[in-house]
Parts: sequence; C-alpha cells; structure tokens
Amino acid sequence: MRIATWNVNGLRARIDYIVHWLKSREPDVVGMQELKVTDDEFPHEPFNDLGYTVITHGQKGWNGVAIASRLPIEATDRGLPGEADAGARLIRGRIAGTGGIGEVSFATAYCPNGKDIGHADFPVKLKWYDGLRDYLAGVDGGGPFLIGGDFNVVPEPVDCWRGAAADGTIFCTVDERGRYQALLDCGLVDLYRRVEPDKQAFSWWDYRGGAFHRGMGLRIDMLLGNEALAKRVKDVVIDRAYRYKKDGLTSSDHVPVYADLD
Repeated sequence: MRIATWNVNGLRARIDYIVHWLKSREPDVVGMQELKVTDDEFPHEPFNDLGYTVITHGQKGWNGVAIASRLPIEATDRGLPGEADAGARLIRGRIAGTGGIGEVSFATAYCPNGKDIGHADFPVKLKWYDGLRDYLAGVDGGGPFLIGGDFNVVPEPVDCWRGAAADGTIFCTVDERGRYQALLDCGLVDLYRRVEPDKQAFSWWDYRGGAFHRGMGLRIDMLLGNEALAKRVKDVVIDRAYRYKKDGLTSSDHVPVYADLD
C-alpha cells in the first residue's frame, strides 16, 4: 500500500499536474491540503477516471482538504472538533485493507500557518494544535492509523535550510515544536525519520528568489503513524522530482511525501 500527503496549493490550478503525478507514482491513497475549492466545486471526474474515490471537506478560496483512494473509503470525520472557526483543515476516513494490511484509519490535516510570532494568527495556530493533540489522544491503540499533512512546523534544526540559525522564528519556535512533539507523544512516529534518522531533506521551497535551486527549503509535510502502521513501513519518499515543471505544468511549492507499507 502506498499512502501519500500533498499540499497542492490550489486544486484547480494544479489538477493536470496532480493527474501527472498520480499516473506516475500510482498511490493507493493521497491526502491533499490547501484545495481552495468548496465541496460542490471539487472536480471528481479526473480522479474517478484514474480509479479514485474522493472524500472532501472544502472551503471557498482558502484551506480545504480531501482524501483520494483507490480502495473503498468511508468518511468518518470532517473538521477538527471545536475548531470550525479556523476553517476546513481536517478530514478522516476509514480505508479498506489490501495486501495483508488491515483496515487503515487515515486523516489529512492542513495546520494553520501562524504567519509570524507577533501576528494574531499565531495563538490561533497553537490553540488549533492543542485541539489536534486532544483529537489524536489514544491513536496508539487499535489498528493502523496515519495522519499526513502540511504541519507548518519545522521539527528540528536539520529540517530547515538555515539550521539552528532559524530557532525562535516562525515554524521553529519552542511553542510550535512543543505542540508537534505533543502529537508524537500521543503514540505517533514521524515515518520519514523512522526510515531516515539524520538525513536533511525538504518538502517546501518558496517560489521566490530561486529558493528551490538554492536549497533553501523546509521539511513541514509529514506522515505520522501509530506503531501498528509504522512497523509496516518499507520506505518513505519526499518526492523532490515533483517540484520541477512537468510537460510545461507548474508545481505546487510543496512536493508529495509518500510511504510504502509492506
């Protein structure tokens, strides 16, 4: 089973690029963030043509999340309890098992950005994280569980091109890293770090200033699984090849991250 996460940065602007990636990588399940479309506007046909069913929790012009699955999927939660004011940022589904892997509970999240530590959105981000921690309490028990998404936090200095020089700036504050660690303390494993304990790799680069080609990136897109799922991980790929143009199509500023389960 191949499960992915991807902040697509505008679904309608990126649909042909997404289809290119789906045909190339053939994930079984992909959680998408920053759709910027409502549920009614979501273009199901290109996904259906490739054998995917999509469940959505959209929002006009902002936020929005979805899960596309080639396996039978049933939506179980739309939205983070108590955090509706923060927008459409979480969806969860129950996915049928395949290849000896039992039913998987999969959520995708688009965590608030926070903008800057002095901005009014920053405490909103921390509060949302506290709600996510409460929502994820107990996921270490039971069957396989995975949450993937754009977490808008740099977990460690190695995950930022500036290293420790960025400590204390947005995405790299003690408060944000503490909230992220609280998710792991719920019984979750950063799957990329399970496979690559020390490697520096990034999943996001600013469009401006040649950041991608200059290696000025951040790792803020993660797949977090409980041990029932993490023990099945064969490989995790940050799909850097999909930050380049493909057939003249422009990429998101984020790249997909996918895990292959044994």
